[in-house]
Amino acid sequence: MSIYNYLVAKPNGEILSMQTYKDQVMLICNTASQCQFTYQYEDLQKLYEKYNKDGFVVLSFPCDQFGNQNPEDGLQTVAQCKGQFGVTYPIFDKIHVNGESTHPLFNYLKHEVEPAEIKRDTMQSKLLYSTIEEHYPDYLIGNNIRWNFTKFLVDRKGKVVARFEPDDSILDIEQAIQGLL
Repeated sequence: MSIYNYLVAKPNGEILSMQTYKDQVMLICNTASQCQFTYQYEDLQKLYEKYNKDGFVVLSFPCDQFGNQNPEDGLQTVAQCKGQFGVTYPIFDKIHVNGESTHPLFNYLKHEVEPAEIKRDTMQSKLLYSTIEEHYPDYLIGNNIRWNFTKFLVDRKGKVVARFEPDDSILDIEQAIQGLL
């Protein structure tokens, strides 16, 4: 199976093939509109603006599985992201990233690259880990998505090459993107 075999839904109901992004470097991210990491919408937008001309795209998939931090529907999420954060990269319909209802694309992504251990060397990472441990301990096991703003980097051939946790440095992510462009 290849990443290009998956279909995704836009908030308006239109179905899109991942084939649309063939030959592009992709950063695929599960997002949430009311999360402590929501500031990353702006970071992702800056990366998109800086590298889109070189064949890079950010793909955002809203998810409400972590503390109900994206209660809006897909269309409301798009409107909020555009209005509040200036997002112009593609935002898809809400999905699940863990459990029995996991979207097939995310099931594929999370089994292509092993997650790194969550670092607990900063206040933010300690808070993230303790929140997951308290509310979603099963998400610390296996390949589960642990929280909003987990990112997967995909090369131009469709190979998933890296997984970034929500508290990973945007500078490290940018360096990895540059290496693929």
